[in-house]
Amino acid sequence: MTLTLASLRDADLARFCSLSAPDGPDPGQVRSHGPDALILAAGAGAPDARASLWWRRVPPYPGERIGLIGHYAAADAQAAAAVLAAACAELARRGCTLAVGPMDGSTWRRYRLLTDRGGEPPFFLEPDNPDDWPRQFESQGFTPLARYVSALNGDLRRPWTASPAAEAFSFRPLAPGRIDPELRRLWRVSIRAFSDNFLYTPIGETEFHAMYRRLLPLVRPELVLFAERDGEAAGFCFALPDRLQALRGEAVDTVIIKTVAVLPEWRGRGLGSALIARAGAAALRLGMRRSIHALMHEDNPSRKIGSGLLRDFRRYTLYGRRL
Repeated sequence: MTLTLASLRDADLARFCSLSAPDGPDPGQVRSHGPDALILAAGAGAPDARASLWWRRVPPYPGERIGLIGHYAAADAQAAAAVLAAACAELARRGCTLAVGPMDGSTWRRYRLLTDRGGEPPFFLEPDNPDDWPRQFESQGFTPLARYVSALNGDLRRPWTASPAAEAFSFRPLAPGRIDPELRRLWRVSIRAFSDNFLYTPIGETEFHAMYRRLLPLVRPELVLFAERDGEAAGFCFALPDRLQALRGEAVDTVIIKTVAVLPEWRGRGLGSALIARAGAAALRLGMRRSIHALMHEDNPSRKIGSGLLRDFRRYTLYGRRL
């Protein structure tokens, strides 16, 4: 097996991306994510494992200098061990004290591994990975750094608690005829609402717009809600139907609560709960009966607010290893 470490400029991106993986990146995505180096393990034929590394533009973490491992894929345990060992060695050489992964450069992109599938089928926009990938990280000394869950509300008719304080805000759906200004509102709220999230880094407006614009053909405007005060956005809920149900030939009866964001100055007024309640009511009017609250950090306040309504059904893990 041959290990190759290359800069983004010198790497063969087509070969790097040729390794089969769920929702794997294409060469354009790898280039746009700007990794500092790429590692490829290959035998006589096709690549067997790969990873990208970041050590320059990385999230802050108290007492540590983080290095990120992303764009990860491995066909077998031997290749995985070789790539992860080489990744950790290179990050240590670059002065990093904590390797974190998998993360494709930031939490705005693909990160974490599915570690407990539960009994529900996959849902739209849910990341997937082979079941042996978590073991590959763990066998190289990685341990859980953060845990996440997806939770199910099996009956949208059950009321979601909303504070009377939220009545001071007005609520409206996405305006399809004003997409660019609406995307700008989503971005402006997001970069402030999530600025204290775990391992947060800023995202540029162009990349954010590209991420959300590709979803617009699949969105029902009634399910994307803004909360406003004095004409300015104070928060939003971005929800959409579970398209995978339709692809499986099922009736689409599930709405995915993808993102709920509230500006820091408006927290503590029940605005997030009010947005979720209104999105659920809109989904119910569209004939849906369930909601999935997707990919929440285990300490997400929504888990406490919805503790009587939500059932965790899937778990994910972000790993770290001291260098």
